[in-house]
Amino acid sequence: MTVFVLGGAQTDFARNFAKEGGGLYEMFAEVVPDALVDAQVETDDIGVVHVANLAAELFAGQAQLGGLLVAAIPDLDGVPSVRHEAACASGGTAVLAASSDIESGRYDVALVTGLELMRNTDARSAAGHLGSAAWVGEEAQTAEFPWPALFSDVADVYDWRYGLDPAHLGLFARNAFANAALNPMAQARDWGFPDGSFEQDDRLNPVVAGVLRKNDCGRISDGAAGIVLASPEFAADWAKRVGRDLADVPRLAGFGHRTAHLSLRGKLDRAEGHEYLFPHLRGAVLDAYWRAKVPGAEEIDVVELHDCFTITALVALEHLGAAPPGSAGRLIESGGIARDGVLPVNPGGGLLGLGHPVGATGVRMVHDAARQVAGTAGPLQIDGVRNVLTLNVGGSFTTVVAMVVAR
Repeated sequence: MTVFVLGGAQTDFARNFAKEGGGLYEMFAEVVPDALVDAQVETDDIGVVHVANLAAELFAGQAQLGGLLVAAIPDLDGVPSVRHEAACASGGTAVLAASSDIESGRYDVALVTGLELMRNTDARSAAGHLGSAAWVGEEAQTAEFPWPALFSDVADVYDWRYGLDPAHLGLFARNAFANAALNPMAQARDWGFPDGSFEQDDRLNPVVAGVLRKNDCGRISDGAAGIVLASPEFAADWAKRVGRDLADVPRLAGFGHRTAHLSLRGKLDRAEGHEYLFPHLRGAVLDAYWRAKVPGAEEIDVVELHDCFTITALVALEHLGAAPPGSAGRLIESGGIARDGVLPVNPGGGLLGLGHPVGATGVRMVHDAARQVAGTAGPLQIDGVRNVLTLNVGGSFTTVVAMVVAR
């Protein structure tokens, strides 16, 4: 069964909700009505809600997020809800679960919302909370910032396999922040970058861990995103009501979802002898292509790529088939991922430039992919988009959710 994306919304990822005196409740109260308005549906249409979040208990001491959503949106009282946690892929898994609810025939319309409050504490505490998505007590035990340390290890393994030019990481970051400057909702839209900010400059771009420098690393972000999914029957009636051609409405055409060993070491051990560094990541992308009846990356017009670190992006580009293993750096250097390149990547800035409120990211990716397909992405629009791949990963590529959004 086809699942349609009727619309959605996100909050401004540059905001610090705690400084505004708000938090998770206020995020729900803002993003859900905005998503419903954009999708042109009412609360009475919503049959089920899926909420994505990593660490509300750690950052805010708050569980039972479905109930908090009802507190913020009283008209959803009585609507069933489920929360999903898969680290940075929480949003992707929530979208998949909502799709399954629609495909099963249980519900015709699903609201998916993801959110994270992370700027209400200091950087080291935030890093510790986020480290709960690694194998606690088994890896990154001495690291001040667990995730830069672990992805620095990924960079080391990549360098050992293929050779890594750090300049390629800097070029990826430069492209991400240039795209973010066009996005009125991006965390980094107003940031300035003097010459040297994407190079090996210890003053402007200091080392964080190993080969990874400041501008190779995603920042702590607050924010929420929401989308509305619908069955073909509801979408057909909806299209008539709002004056849309159903053939032009974005749909979830295919998906891949795989989970691997929690630790980075466990995944790397499995990869020995394989062509790809993370075979399950490659498998999830191929699953999405197969289900969407897309032969490969050559039929993808835009990628919403999980670039929590530049090395994450480099690895992911190869696994989605944009470049053979070991050669993504040359694709980046050639301008292939730019807005006018052969495969535009993250036109809105991605996690590096747009922001990465963990639970919101996978939902935001689908929202932005649907806008590209619908031709409603405004200043971020790429011409002629028909197929967008979203690639959302959690942990050290532990959970992978790939989707093709198409029309």
